[in-house]
Amino acid sequence: MPQAPVAGMQKSRLKVTMTLLMVCLMVLGGRLLFIQGIDAEDQAQKAMDRRTRPVTLAPERGAILDRDEDVLAESVQRYDLVVDQRLVQDSRVWDPETSGYVELDIDEQLAELSELLEINLPELRELMVGDRPYRIVSRRVTPEVKEAALDINIPGLLSEPVADRVYPNGAVAGSVLGFTGQDGQGLEGIERAQNERLNGQTGERIFEISADGVRIPNASFSETPAINGNDIRLTIDQDVSWFAQEAIADKVDEYNAEWGNIVVMDAKTGELLALADSETVDPADPTETDPLFWRPTALTQAYEPGSTGKAVTFASAFDAGVVTPEEEWTVPSTQTFNNEEIHDSLPHDTYDMTTAGIFARSYNTGTVQVAQQLSSEERWQYMTDFGIGQPIDIGLNAVNQGLFASWEDWDRRQHFTTTFGQAYSLTALHTTQIFQALANEGQMMPPRIIDSYIDEEGIETEWEAPTEPKQVVSAEASEEMLKLLEGVVEEGSAQAAQVDGYRVGGKTGTGQAAGEGGYDGYTTSFTGVVPLDDPQFIVSVAVHRPQGDWETWQVTDTSADVMEYLLSKYSVPPSETGPQHYDVFTEDPQERPW
Repeated sequence: MPQAPVAGMQKSRLKVTMTLLMVCLMVLGGRLLFIQGIDAEDQAQKAMDRRTRPVTLAPERGAILDRDEDVLAESVQRYDLVVDQRLVQDSRVWDPETSGYVELDIDEQLAELSELLEINLPELRELMVGDRPYRIVSRRVTPEVKEAALDINIPGLLSEPVADRVYPNGAVAGSVLGFTGQDGQGLEGIERAQNERLNGQTGERIFEISADGVRIPNASFSETPAINGNDIRLTIDQDVSWFAQEAIADKVDEYNAEWGNIVVMDAKTGELLALADSETVDPADPTETDPLFWRPTALTQAYEPGSTGKAVTFASAFDAGVVTPEEEWTVPSTQTFNNEEIHDSLPHDTYDMTTAGIFARSYNTGTVQVAQQLSSEERWQYMTDFGIGQPIDIGLNAVNQGLFASWEDWDRRQHFTTTFGQAYSLTALHTTQIFQALANEGQMMPPRIIDSYIDEEGIETEWEAPTEPKQVVSAEASEEMLKLLEGVVEEGSAQAAQVDGYRVGGKTGTGQAAGEGGYDGYTTSFTGVVPLDDPQFIVSVAVHRPQGDWETWQVTDTSADVMEYLLSKYSVPPSETGPQHYDVFTEDPQERPW
C-alpha cells in the first residue's frame, strides 16, 4: 500500500501539536511576563496576603479604684483559644534538635488538646474541624493553659488575649461598680457608663504562615500596639461603703421593709463616699441578686420625701427675708387654708411657737403659714434651684429626676402640700445635695462619684462635672438653717441622731409611698449634717415601705452609727462649741406634749 498519505498525516499532526505547544508557551510566557513584569507588585501582595494572618491585640481594661486607690475592680490576663478550621490537618514542623522536620498527626494532637482543655474528644473535634475561618474553642484560659495548647502546634489554633474581671471586695459598692458581660463589655454601673474609658483601643499583629498553617519562624511581622484603658479613681470609700451597707441591711431587716439606702457625701465638695443599699449585687455573680439592686436605689428610686422637704421651704423663706427664726406663730394641729384642711400627723394643743420650733416639731400647719410668706411661683423657683425635679449627672447611668410639676399646674391642694414634702418626688441623692448646700454656706456643689481618669502613663485627668457650683441661698440663710437642723436633733423628732461630743443637725421625713392603686405604704428617712460647727459629712438614710406602726419607725439611730464611724475614721475633732439652736416655744416651759 502507498505510504505517502500516512506520512503526510503524521506530519500534519506534528505541526498541529507543535502549534499548540507554541501557543501554550506563548500564553504561559505572556502570563509570566504579566506577573513578573507588568503586575509583579500586585501579585506579590496577593501572595503575601495568602501567607499572612492578623491577630487582634486586646488592650487591658482599666481598674476601678476607691478614693485611697484600693482596687475595687481589675482585670487579670486570660486568653480565648480560637481556630481557623480550614487549616486543621496533618502537618510537619522543624525540629532544631534533630535539624529535620517532624511529622505531626492531627488526631494525636486533638487527643492531647482534649485532655489539656478537659473537653471530650468528639466535642473538641466538632469545634476544631470544619470549614469555618473563625471559631472559639475555649474561653478565658490561663496563660499557662494557653502556652501548653499552642505548644501542641495544631495548624490554625491561635490565642486571643482577653481580660477576666475580678472584684476583690465582693459586693462592697457592687451597684456602683456594676459588672461586665462575657465579652468583657460593661453592662451596669461604672463598668457600663465608663466603658469607653475603661476599654482602651485594640491593636493588631500580622505574621506570615506556611502553606500548612504554621507560623514561619523569623519571618517579618508588623504590630500596632494596643492602648490600655484608663484606670478610674472614684470618690467612694470602700470601708464607709461596707459599714453603710451593713447598717442599712440591719435596719431594713428590723422593719421587714422592701429596701433601704444610705448616701454619704462630703459636705464641702459634693463627693460621694457611699451609695449603700440594703441588698447589694456581687458583680462576679449578678444573677443571684434582684435586678432592682443592680443600680443604686439612691439614684433610681424616687419617692415623696415628706418632712425632709420642709428644709427647702424654710431656707427659701430665710433667704427671701420674709421670716426670722424666732418669729412668733400660732400653730393648731388642724388649720384650713383656702378651703383646704391641713393637719399634723398627730393631734396637739394649739401652741405659740417660733419659726425654728415649727421646724423642730415638723408641724405641717405652721409650715404652711411660713410658706405663705412667699408666692407659689417663688417657692417653685427655689425648689427648682435646689434641684427638685432636675436631672443629676454623676458619670453613672441617668439618675431618676423624680416628678415635679410647674407651679402653674398645681391643683388647689398642691399649693400647700408641696410646702411639706408631698405632691412631688425625688431620690435620696436629690435630698442629700439639698442638705449639702445648706451645710456649705448655701452653695450647692455638683455631686460626683468619679474623681479622675488615670492613663497607662500615670497621667491623671480630673472628671469634669457637667454643671457648675450654684449659690441657691445666702450664707446667712444657710447659717440659720444649721441652727434649725440642730433644733430637730436637740429638741425635736431626731434626738436619736445625737453623737457624743459633736454638734449634729438634720431632718426626719415620712412620706406616703405610691403604689398601683394609690398610696399603699410609706418611706421614712432622715438626713443629717455633722459636725455643725464645721460641716464635713451629709448622711441620708431612707427605708421604703417598713412594716408595723409608723410611730415606732426610727432611722436616726442608723444615721448616728454611720456618722460616728465617719468621725472616727477621718479623725474629725470634737465640736468646740455647744448647741446653738433656738427655742421651740415663745414662752417657757419648753417641755410640752407633742
